[in-house]
Amino acid sequence: MRYSIFAACVVLAGLTGWLALTVSPWWWPAAAPLAALALLGVYDVAIQRRHSVLRNYPVIARLRYVIEAFRPELRQYLFASDKAETPFNRDQRSLIYQRAKDIEDRAPFGTKYDVYAADYSFMTHSLAARPRGETAPRVTVGGDQCDRPYAASLLNISAMSFGALSPNAIMALNQGAARGGFFHDTGEGSISRYHRCGGDLVWQLGTGYFGARRPDGRFCDDTFRDTAADDQVKMIEIKLSQGAKPGHGGVLPGEKVSAAIAEARGVPVGRDVLSPPSHPEFSTPVEMMAFMARVRALAGGKPVGFKLCLGHDWEFAAMAKAMRATGLYPDFIVVDGAEGGTGAAPLEFCDHVGMPLAEGLAFAHNILVGAGLRDRIRLGASGKVVTGFDILRLISLGADWCNAARAFMVSVGCIQSLTCHTNRCPVGVATTDPWRARALDVADKADRVYHFHRNTIAELMDVTGAAGLDHPGQIRRNMVFRRRGDSRVVSSAERFDWLDTGELLAGSGPERYRRAWAMAQADSFRPAR
Repeated sequence: MRYSIFAACVVLAGLTGWLALTVSPWWWPAAAPLAALALLGVYDVAIQRRHSVLRNYPVIARLRYVIEAFRPELRQYLFASDKAETPFNRDQRSLIYQRAKDIEDRAPFGTKYDVYAADYSFMTHSLAARPRGETAPRVTVGGDQCDRPYAASLLNISAMSFGALSPNAIMALNQGAARGGFFHDTGEGSISRYHRCGGDLVWQLGTGYFGARRPDGRFCDDTFRDTAADDQVKMIEIKLSQGAKPGHGGVLPGEKVSAAIAEARGVPVGRDVLSPPSHPEFSTPVEMMAFMARVRALAGGKPVGFKLCLGHDWEFAAMAKAMRATGLYPDFIVVDGAEGGTGAAPLEFCDHVGMPLAEGLAFAHNILVGAGLRDRIRLGASGKVVTGFDILRLISLGADWCNAARAFMVSVGCIQSLTCHTNRCPVGVATTDPWRARALDVADKADRVYHFHRNTIAELMDVTGAAGLDHPGQIRRNMVFRRRGDSRVVSSAERFDWLDTGELLAGSGPERYRRAWAMAQADSFRPAR
């Protein structure tokens, strides 16, 4: 039985070949593919050694690989329910498409969620609901150490580098940001020629200091100063880690370093480029604060902050201690969630390394509050943000604004094919292939970026008004709820411990925070013994 299909191919190939030679040449269309299958079976049994299943089941086992290749598409389009897919389900993607296209996005016949299932989230509304405000609120970033504060939108484009995204995708995102008045984070790939479309930029400096580096990979003051002086650059973000692969460096292979990528990053064309797992310019929290102050001065007083996925408790507490010890503060901190994002990473890092966004955001907020620093520093939240409710939920956990990457990718046409790391993106978003990228029309997709942002902010304000609030920042933790696995409904106020201002300085607070504070050292990222 194992060889029956192979044997049938051999017999039928011989029969149809004989008929083509002796009866009619019209048999050749049948004989040729059967002969090819017979030869494939010979190769499977006698030549190839890599696949045991092919040696035992020649020809027919090839169907396994065909079905496996199409499995994601079969699940996405035929079998998965509207709420089942990850990381974004069909309803979430459809909502982004509808808002990006500026078409009807209302849902009929009630929710598709089981509202009594574990992890269902909701917020409460007010009987004194408020109308939507005329102007979308903004958040001023930049404290007393900053000469050029920036008014940020409540929703912005999170870090995605040129090279990971195509030139057309970068241009569409930046043009949409320019039209909508929100910022576009460059990612650690630095500022490329394709970012120069008028949209506000947050220039991200990763461990490779791309766009501001010396030939040895160290930070270059003069190069940084010249680029940071551009008025399009509104803030500087020092990336400590990212949610997709926290604590993991990387190598950009030389074959991917094109002339445009080399120009943006300040590296040689065609040479491997290293991103170390940690920053060469500092090795302690105190040195980190000094580096941020140095960067702020070189940037002419523009806001400077850092982005991280939360890891060891004591390390973030150590940064807070260093801020107090030096009197030097970041203007903002962006907390990235371990849910990941557009960056490809080993599965261990994707699935099991780093703190999820809700826990990381609440922890960072609490440390800053407990250390008496929260009023000096703005908090951004970068994660799986799609709807106005997502933004409001994160604000209730301590965020001042939110960044989204994958949602904006979907707005420019991403279909979640999960081929971002292969350079074969079917819609020209995550690729360096110019023939694939040309499929993405910049003007059309820039409109979609603008519309998605505008419509999502509008719905955020509608939901805010439904809660009886004038501004999303007024949301209370006891207005947002989540159902736990034991069916109990808990609010954000109950789900986490919350500190009062200066509580850590007084030696009080919940045990986890007191322990982290006691272990933290301003002059080292290592825990105190």
